[in-house]
Amino acid sequence: MEQIATFHTHFGALNFHRRLQRMGAESTMMPVPRKLSASCGTCVRFTHPFDANTMADEDLDQVYAYTSDGFRLLFTNQE
Repeated sequence: MEQIATFHTHFGALNFHRRLQRMGAESTMMPVPRKLSASCGTCVRFTHPFDANTMADEDLDQVYAYTSDGFRLLFTNQE
């Protein structure tokens, strides 16, 4: 399942992207789709299963799944 993670800062997006790469997961940094809003305008697209316990940090804003209808919210950071 393809997912998009949005962030409060560009640095947070870069760190998340690098963390996924260290895990051997493919990921791509890209502009946030217009249907989604994000503070920094940069998101990370990835297919690795999202685990909030190990992947969420204070810079992560939200995680969405791509669906046939657009985007479905999977996670919102409460920090």
